[in-house]
Amino acid sequence: MALAAACVLACAAARAEALKATLIVVEDDPRLERTRIERAYLGHPGGPLATGVQVALDEARFGLQAAGAEVILRSAQAASAEAARAAAVSAEKDGAAALLTDLPADWTLAVADAVKLPVLNLSEASDRLREADCRPRLFHLIPSERMRSDAIAQLLASRKWSKLLLLTGPSPQDALRAATAQASIRRYGLQVVANKPFKLSADPRERSMANTLLLTADANYDVVWVIDSDGEFARTLPYQTVLPRPVVGDAGLVALAWHAQFERYGAPQVSRRFAKTAKRPMEAQDWAAWMAGKALTAAVIAAPRGPDAAWAQALAKNSLDGSKGTGLTFRPWDGQLRQPMLLSDGQGVVATAPFDGLLHPSNVLDTLGADAPEKLCRTAR
Repeated sequence: MALAAACVLACAAARAEALKATLIVVEDDPRLERTRIERAYLGHPGGPLATGVQVALDEARFGLQAAGAEVILRSAQAASAEAARAAAVSAEKDGAAALLTDLPADWTLAVADAVKLPVLNLSEASDRLREADCRPRLFHLIPSERMRSDAIAQLLASRKWSKLLLLTGPSPQDALRAATAQASIRRYGLQVVANKPFKLSADPRERSMANTLLLTADANYDVVWVIDSDGEFARTLPYQTVLPRPVVGDAGLVALAWHAQFERYGAPQVSRRFAKTAKRPMEAQDWAAWMAGKALTAAVIAAPRGPDAAWAQALAKNSLDGSKGTGLTFRPWDGQLRQPMLLSDGQGVVATAPFDGLLHPSNVLDTLGADAPEKLCRTAR
């Protein structure tokens, strides 16, 4: 019987039709510089994302063989938005049926605008890719910034920690993320009692802008919410505030797509399989890459011999198992993968959002991120 089963699989593999996918990444990515990886900032990538995709493809090997299908993953590097665009065009000419991106927002848009293929965004959380700059064939596996801030705001509302001290970093990205946090704060009825800028600087005249005691004085607050895209200042903040209060945002308690210590719904097995291959813990971006691999395999199994449009449609409509306790689907209005969020202090998962008691007319997962009635993405999908 074993010999017969092996023969069936071998015959299926022989007639397998291949779906080619290309992962486009940043050449010499500064996020993966050794010293940054060693610091292990919560929410930051821990290594190359190709591993997560490949783990998902390996897990689906027998299902693909039984369906007479195959997914072939290739990689390309880009040093600029124009190079990313060229890599996308080249991949399309070489027969790629889907593109996966681990790129900044502008580079991701350059890729999406250059081809007629589905593009799966693995790592860029910028809300504008889901709103003003959304695209009809652009899908997002990583949660948006709004989803992350909504998850934190839900936690604070559930604990009745309503008075917030907001600390914002100096970069343009910090300013955008602070505006997103304020939208979540308003959505869940919280109050910012003080909003202060911080800055790490070697200039003695700016030393006070990084002094945690000065920054957290002169206000009565329940929580400190810190916006620090770089991560260096935020990690110094817990247990250094004037008032003994929790820290959330980019340190203390952080909203993530995944944490290796999540212990429900088969998550430990997922994390162990990844760690066995990658020799490192599974981070949020790795989970998004793993989900991209699962999305591709589910689509090609659903339509192994149909035209590209058939499996692309399956990609948009399939319900996926992300080991988070519920089926995950892409939102039709902005291409974002609906998903619960994990709130972690770095040691484990403290809570998951959405929280019990939240109501929504159709899907409670849509309480995280921009909802359909907001009409922030005006591109027909």
